[in-house]
Amino acid sequence: MKNPIQLSHDFLAEVLTDQSIALDATMGNGYDTLFLAKHAKKVYAFDIQEIALKTTKEKLLTSGYQNVQLVLDSHEHIDNYLSEIDVAIFNLGYLPKADKTIVTKPDSTIKALEKTLALLKAGGRISIMVYYGHDGGQIEKDALEQFLKTLSQNQYTVMRYQPVNQVNYPPFLIMIEKRSL
Repeated sequence: MKNPIQLSHDFLAEVLTDQSIALDATMGNGYDTLFLAKHAKKVYAFDIQEIALKTTKEKLLTSGYQNVQLVLDSHEHIDNYLSEIDVAIFNLGYLPKADKTIVTKPDSTIKALEKTLALLKAGGRISIMVYYGHDGGQIEKDALEQFLKTLSQNQYTVMRYQPVNQVNYPPFLIMIEKRSL
């Protein structure tokens, strides 16, 4: 059985091509950025922490990928950098092995998601890993779920992949596909 991260990558890989524009809205330690760089023409990776950019830049230099633009800015400002997106990935919560008080917030996450949906091409996909076992995590999870319920079923397919027998706030995956009209 695939874990949520593996399923997230598989879900995006199904539509990624060498012409795709990809967004890593929360680059963190760079694993998703590196995954996207292997498959897309151009990747825009965002984070508000310098350490995330440094770690991701090192991974990219080691791997040789040069098709990534690292952006030290909040994901809520993606529309200042992009005009169209084929795929996007979000990891909500905090940066592992870093300051756990710096977390994604409901307001900026919802704004970023609204902008991502507006920029997403028909047939495009978004994966969102939801980590919510930290201070404020449940609030962000609830806000995200309320927002997703407002999306038109005629425009978007929204699915959840979640373990049901795990304790301690197991992370789960939200998958969104923008339908072709």
